[in-house]
Amino acid sequence: MTDLGVAVVVEDDEDVRNLVEAVLSQAGFDVHGAASGREGVEVVRSQKASVVTLDIGLNDIDGFEVLRQIRQFSDAYVVMLSGRTDELDTLTALHTGADDFMTKPFRPRELRARVAAMMRRPRQEFAKGTPPEPRTAPSASLVLPQDAVFRHNGLVLNPHTRSVTLDGMPTSLTRSEFDLLHALLKAAGAVRTKVDLVRVVRGEYYGADAYISESDERAVEVHIGNLRRKLKEDPLQPRWLQTVRGVGYRLAPAVD
Repeated sequence: MTDLGVAVVVEDDEDVRNLVEAVLSQAGFDVHGAASGREGVEVVRSQKASVVTLDIGLNDIDGFEVLRQIRQFSDAYVVMLSGRTDELDTLTALHTGADDFMTKPFRPRELRARVAAMMRRPRQEFAKGTPPEPRTAPSASLVLPQDAVFRHNGLVLNPHTRSVTLDGMPTSLTRSEFDLLHALLKAAGAVRTKVDLVRVVRGEYYGADAYISESDERAVEVHIGNLRRKLKEDPLQPRWLQTVRGVGYRLAPAVD
């Protein structure tokens, strides 16, 4: 196994599968292919994949069902691929647990860049045997240093361990959800636009001059919605995330 780990390409089109395998192999992964959804699930399980590329239109079960099954046992980074441009596919993929979504035909360099950006931002982890951080009382102000632990209204986020606790209890977030929450905490109440937050989710690949589509912004809305659900946010009296209509999001005021 290479230092980057295992990548699994689930794709029923042999030409596309060979292309993606070549891209990921050149990037440094130990690559395995699967020509069907059921085979893909078993390969991801047996090979303990770090990264999965997953076609939506497979010949046995669709990619969404494959992703649901993978998410029952794996936190591998998943990039969904589709020949369709329907925005609903993007939103469904993100709701189901995908980390990214690309339409075919895609540029091999872009796929490699997006995978590299994901790998640079590891998922949140809890050290084995380490108890969750003690419950903290809501404070009137945030702890603002960029690399410090952030505390706000009973929420504690540690950038170093990529861990989040809510009222003393660990909360499991995806990479994108964690990065969005971290960005809003760092903003300390300032509004972050959806365009800003697209770049937070996409990483370095989306530079200042990159085109941001409506689909990209909708993906951020989906991630924020999932984040609110996991935080059990009250939409009428939010403790953490406020929507600034037509602009973006900001942190809710601190509660005394």
